[in-house]
Amino acid sequence: MQQQIEKWLIANHWDYYPSYVAMAVVVLAFVLTGLVSYYIAYLITRRGLERAFAKSGFLFVRRLSETRLFKHINYLIVAVVLSRTALLWFEASEFRNALEILLRVWMLLAVLFIAFAALDTLTRWTFERGYATNLPIRGLVQTLKLILSIGIGIVVISLLIGQSPFILLSGLGAMTAVLMLVFKDPILGLVAGIQLSANSMLRIGDWLEMSKYNVDGEVIDIGLTTVKVRNWDNTVTTIPTYSLISDSFKNWRAMSESGGRRIKRSVVIDVTTVRFISEEDVQRFTRSPLLSEYIIAKSHELEQANKDTDMTVALNGRRMTNLGTFRAYLERYLNSHPKIRKDMTLMVRQLAPTDNGIPIEVYCFSNVVQWVQYEAIQSDIFDHIFAVVGEFDLRVHQSPSGHDMQVAFSSKE
Repeated sequence: MQQQIEKWLIANHWDYYPSYVAMAVVVLAFVLTGLVSYYIAYLITRRGLERAFAKSGFLFVRRLSETRLFKHINYLIVAVVLSRTALLWFEASEFRNALEILLRVWMLLAVLFIAFAALDTLTRWTFERGYATNLPIRGLVQTLKLILSIGIGIVVISLLIGQSPFILLSGLGAMTAVLMLVFKDPILGLVAGIQLSANSMLRIGDWLEMSKYNVDGEVIDIGLTTVKVRNWDNTVTTIPTYSLISDSFKNWRAMSESGGRRIKRSVVIDVTTVRFISEEDVQRFTRSPLLSEYIIAKSHELEQANKDTDMTVALNGRRMTNLGTFRAYLERYLNSHPKIRKDMTLMVRQLAPTDNGIPIEVYCFSNVVQWVQYEAIQSDIFDHIFAVVGEFDLRVHQSPSGHDMQVAFSSKE
């Protein structure tokens, strides 16, 4: 086309630099072709396809219309049209070769950005559908983006230097050590993400506790190189993905899925208040619905065990204590509690005595796992324990305060 225009100018007696004028005309026509093709592609992709996708009944298709996908498709169409136009209009020269290389680079970048937009849409769709909770989608997508970027980058460099991509790939073998160092974190993150997913070790939404990084909260994102955790104080901690493989962490998901959350707390009883219970105590405890069956059964058992024993001496025979009766009462109280799981471990046990007294530990599971409700159930149980312990003539250990000292000294006076 350029040569034909130049011949036409010479035939019409245009002697003022006909070759340059022909070049200018072709360049102007080339630019106008690009503008026209952009506008036509804009009408087709942005005004037509994008609006049609936005009205689709499929969520994934609608999400495609919300990305820059069609904008990059528009640029790709323009690059393809200009590439074909350059071959038709420009004569074979270094200028046309350089222009073709730039247009090919343009097309490769447009394809890369189209792939990025599609992958971003896929990531968003999997999160909205709930598929991403069981798979490291974001990490896999980031890996695909990295591979595509490297591949497109190699092809672009090969175009710019005029060499085959295989020559560059062969040269990468000598740079393996450098590449391993540069891409160490992505490689480790990819391997860690696959292991976390394959072994179901961590999902988005899990409660993660990792003391090494002072992490205690909900997993909100699992990426290629990092995992984001929103702590319970609403701060966000970012930790390396591979650290979840190399270091230990606690995942509370099993607790949430089981439907029971453990209550494990102790009440320290003053040793000096432990004693045998009297007949009056037996009569009083028998009137309790929770203790009557235990008292009757225990009294019959002790009567059989002590029938040949002189019970006038406190050292002889077996007897019920207020502490043992208190433990029996707590166990039956927990079994009757509507918020305690009966199909999980439930016990009230006595731990080894300490300098402060005898710890009585409550070990059971609530039937709700939500934090606020769980704390309310636990508090209600121990409110009742603190209130009822005096009925057994027991006293909870408490370090003396200034008020206790004042009462003690005033009583001496």
